[in-house]
Amino acid sequence: MSQHYANTHVDTAIATADDADAEHHDGGFRPRAMTNTAEIDSTISHPGSVRINVKGAFIVDGTEQPATPANGYSNANGSYHEGKDIRLPNHTAVVSHIAVDIGGSLAKLVYFSREAHSTEPGGRLNFHSFETDRVDDCIEFMRHLKDNQLALNGSKPKDLCIMATGGGAFKYHDKIKKALGVDVLREEEMACLIIGLDFFITEIPREVFTYSETEPMQFVQPEADIYPYMLVNIGSGVSILKVSGPRKYERVGGTSLGGGTLWGLLSLLTPADSFDDMLDMAAQGDNAKVDMLVGDIYGTDYNKIGLKSTAIASSFGKVFRMKREAENEAEDSENTTHDHLQPSQQIQESSSNTSSVPQPKTRTDAVSRFSASDISRSLLYAISNNIGQIAYLHSHIHGLSHIYFGGSFIRGHPQTMNTLSYAIRFWSKGEKQAYFLRHEGYLGAVGAFLNRQPRNWGRRGSFEGDGAALEERLRERRGGDNEREMAA
Repeated sequence: MSQHYANTHVDTAIATADDADAEHHDGGFRPRAMTNTAEIDSTISHPGSVRINVKGAFIVDGTEQPATPANGYSNANGSYHEGKDIRLPNHTAVVSHIAVDIGGSLAKLVYFSREAHSTEPGGRLNFHSFETDRVDDCIEFMRHLKDNQLALNGSKPKDLCIMATGGGAFKYHDKIKKALGVDVLREEEMACLIIGLDFFITEIPREVFTYSETEPMQFVQPEADIYPYMLVNIGSGVSILKVSGPRKYERVGGTSLGGGTLWGLLSLLTPADSFDDMLDMAAQGDNAKVDMLVGDIYGTDYNKIGLKSTAIASSFGKVFRMKREAENEAEDSENTTHDHLQPSQQIQESSSNTSSVPQPKTRTDAVSRFSASDISRSLLYAISNNIGQIAYLHSHIHGLSHIYFGGSFIRGHPQTMNTLSYAIRFWSKGEKQAYFLRHEGYLGAVGAFLNRQPRNWGRRGSFEGDGAALEERLRERRGGDNEREMAA
C-alpha cells in the first residue's frame, strides 16, 4: 500500500501506480494479481477493503461523455455532468455502489461504469451534480443507474448500495431508501473530504494545479509525502481543516460567508437563475464600477503598504454615492418637469399628492445604474477575498504552507481561483501556495465512494480507528477455530 494508506485496517485500500503489482507480505513482497471478484469476496472473511485499482488512471479531458447506458439520461432540471471522468484502465472488479454527497446547495454523485462495447478492461468514475432543491431528480437518476447496474458494471440491481455523506445523508436518508429500496449507508462528512482529497493528491495525474493570471493551471505531480496540509472546503459555508496524516484532522475554523452567501445575495440582486449563470455574469462584469478602489481614494498606487491602484479598498463602496447621485438627478428632473407645468396643472398635482401615501423607492430605482454582471463580479471578489484572507490566517497560525481549496463554490472559475491564489501569495509574501483541483466539488463524494465496506462485514464502525479492537477480535476468533479443530 502507498504510504498514506499504510494502515492495514483503514476502510479504504488503494492499489497505487507504484505498488499495484506487488505488496508487502510477511516482510517481503509477493506478486499482486489484478483485482477481481474473488478478491473482493475474500475480504468478507479476510478483513481489508475493496481495492480500487488506480494503476494508469487518468482524467478524460474534453467534453467526451462516458460510453455507458447512463449516457442517454437527460441532463435537465438542474443536473450537470462534469465531463471529466477518471479512466481506470486496470480496475476489473465489480463495483456495486454509488456515492452521493448532499450539501446545502448541491448534491454530488460519483459512480463507476464499464466501457460499453469496448474490448478494453477497466472503466471509469463518473461525476454528476444536481441542485439540492431538486433532490428528487438526483434520486431518479440513481434509480436509472440501479436499473442499468448489470450493463454498467456487471452487478445486479439488488446488489446496489448507496454511500451517502453531507447533511443530506441524514435529511434525505429515508426518502432515498424508500424510493430505491436499497441500503443507504451514511459516512462521516469531514472524513470523506480528507479521503477524497488524499486520493486526488496522491493518485491522479493532472488533478492538482496552481493558478495565476500569468500562469494558469500549472499541474502538480502526484506525491505520497503530503502531510501536513490545510483544506479550505467552500460549499454553502466554509470549513477549514488541518490534516496531519491519514484520517488525522481537525476543523480549525470556517466562516458562514461562502457559496450560499454569494448564491443568495445574487439571486436577490440579479436575474440569474443558477449558480453557473452567476459565474458567467461575473466573468463579464467590471467590479470597478461597483467597488471603491485604492486609486479612487489616492489617485494612484499606495506603494508604501504594497497596494496597487486597482486593489479593492471597499467592496460595493461606490454604490451609495452613485445611488444618491442617481436619486438627486431624478429629483432634479422631476422638479424641472414640474416647473414647466401650467399653474392649474401644478395645483391639481399638488392636491393629488397630498391625498396619496408616499411610495417607497423600488428595487429598480436602487440598482438600475449597476449591471448584474458588475454586481456579480464585485460580490464574487468580496466573498473570495474574505475566504482567502481567513485561510491565510489559519495557515499562519498552524504553520501550514500547502493550502488546498475544494468545494463547489470554485467550479473551475478563473476569477475565483485567481482571487484566492493572489490572497494567499499577498498575505504570505509568497511563502505559501494555494492549490486547486479539477474535481474540487467531489471530494466528499469520492471519499464516500472509496469508503465502501462490503456487505456482511459486521457491525458498522468496527473498522474505525487504528483497528486494534478488530485485530484482537480476529485473534480470538482464530484461536477458537484452532481449538475446535484440535478437539475434532
